[in-house]
This record gives sequence, structure tokens and C-alpha cells, in this order.
Amino acid sequence: MSNATVKDGMSLPKSADNGHETKETIARAPAHYKGFVAGVFSGIAKLTVGHPFDTIKVRLQTTQKSQFKGPLDCVLQTLRKEGVNGIYKGATPPLIGWMCMDSLMLGSLTLYRRLLNENVFQPLRARPTNDAIWLSDDEKKKLPAVGHAMAGMLAGWTVSFIAAPVEHVKARLQIQYQASKSQRLYSGPIDCTRKLYKGHGIPGLWHGLSATLLFRTFFFFWWGSYDIFTRAFQENTNLSTPAINFWAGGLSAQIFWITCYPSDVVKQRIMTDPLGPDRKYPRWKDAARSIYKENGWRGYWRGFLPCFLRAFPANAMALVAFEGVMRGLN
Repeated sequence: MSNATVKDGMSLPKSADNGHETKETIARAPAHYKGFVAGVFSGIAKLTVGHPFDTIKVRLQTTQKSQFKGPLDCVLQTLRKEGVNGIYKGATPPLIGWMCMDSLMLGSLTLYRRLLNENVFQPLRARPTNDAIWLSDDEKKKLPAVGHAMAGMLAGWTVSFIAAPVEHVKARLQIQYQASKSQRLYSGPIDCTRKLYKGHGIPGLWHGLSATLLFRTFFFFWWGSYDIFTRAFQENTNLSTPAINFWAGGLSAQIFWITCYPSDVVKQRIMTDPLGPDRKYPRWKDAARSIYKENGWRGYWRGFLPCFLRAFPANAMALVAFEGVMRGLN
């Protein structure tokens, strides 16, 4: 994968990383269906490894402290009462949704990088008073770290319009604690989607969109740190390009979750809030205040450990699956 950078199991053209495409890159680009098929297997690998961690995270985020003593207790209670299926509740929406979200993320991220580089940063560097006039021609063409961060934030906002309903359905399925399907409010993702739409219309499905937009604003730190880590590894190590992609992607994912986690806790509270007249949190700040009132500042970090542990292995397995399928299709 010498010509790619990776985020969440997706391969990004190196040219996109630098803000411009070369004819050589286009000529070597694989057929579109290959990337789509590989992306499906990447999503399956990411889901298989990461979803149990995500289920535990959501349950810790949305319950009273008295229900679970901690991540391990939550895992044990879930397995004991609901079996292995319990930690994979709500898995179907993200599996399907990630195929759409990853495609939109890749396309919008590449577009925003190019637009920012060509219309903002290169014109700025061309000014006689800008220090960039001392850079080499190759360096002038590269999008700076802040440009990657801005593109990531814009891509995060763009994909939020697909992510919000997917994450909303997933969260509601994940907090169904009944072992028997007959006792659950929602029998599955389709049933959940249908009931949300029937009872509350389009706004019901997109409940939590503003919280999702705020959460994905922190893609600024993900993509900015990804570029910084990538350049640091390139300049200071002899690692291969795939190894650099692996470590830079994993470390930047950790940076992202450290910076965004409190906003994710608030988002999950909003998405699992009863709709209609029983709604507890009509505004984002109402959910934030409720969390602080219950557990203080520690409430904003409840469930962080399974989330933090999930980020690196989920991305690593997605990368392994993606590369293996791409090699098999070539």
C-alpha cells in the first residue's frame, strides 16, 4: 500500500493527502468495484473487532453508575444475561451505514483537501510577504497540517447527515437489555427505523443531528494529527509506507477520541433520550448539565476505556482486511 494513507480501514490516494492528483496515480488507480468490495470486508472486520467495545461504551454512557460497576462488569453482565449476541446488538446499522459513510468521507475529504489547497493555501503561499516563498516547489504544493485538519472537519460535517440516523438507530438497539426478542421494543434495525419514522417522522430519525455535527467537528484533530504523525514517521524512521499508515492512523485515532469523547457522551444521551412528551433533553446543554449533575466531570468520561481500547485494533484489522482483499482482486 505504498501509494495510500489509511483512515478507519479506508485507503486514501497519496495525491489526496498532498492536495493534488498526478496522472501516474490516476493511471494506477484500481477499478472502482475493487475498492468497494475491499471496503465491505474492511467494514466487516472493523465491526467484528470494534462493535463489542462500542456496545459496552454506549451502555456505560447511557446508564446510571449503579447499574454497572465498570467496563468489565458491563461485559460480564451482558454476556451472562444476553449471551454473545448481546455485545453485537445494533451491529447491522453501522455495517450498512459505514459502506455509505466511508464512501462519502473519502470523496468529500479528497474534494475539500483539493479545494483548500488550490484556493486557500497555495494562493496564500504565493504572496511575496509569506514565509512559504522559501519552501521548495514540492513543499509549496503540499497541503499543510492545518489544511488537513480543516478538510477533516468539513468532511466530518458532511458525513454527519448520513451518520446521524445510523448512529441513532444503533444506539437505541444497543440499550435494549432484554434477552428475549419478544420483550424488546425494537425487533431489529428495520423495525426501529420504521417505528421512529412512523412516530416522529424525519426529525425523529435524524434526532441528535446537531450533537453529531458537534462530535464530528473533532475530526479536525484526527486528520490534523494524522498528517503530523505521518510526516514525523517519514522524516525520523525507516518504516515502510504501510507501517507508517498503520501507526499514524492508530495514534491519530487515539488523539481524536481523547479530544472528542465528552461530546460523544452527550450525543449518546441525546440519541437514547425518549422522544415525544417524555423527552428529558430538549437541548444539548440540558444533556450536558444532567451528566455533570449525576457524576461530575467524571461523567463525561464514563465508558472511555472500552472506546480507547477499541480504536487501535479496530482500525488495524480493517487495514489488514482491506489490503488482503485488494491483493486478492488484483
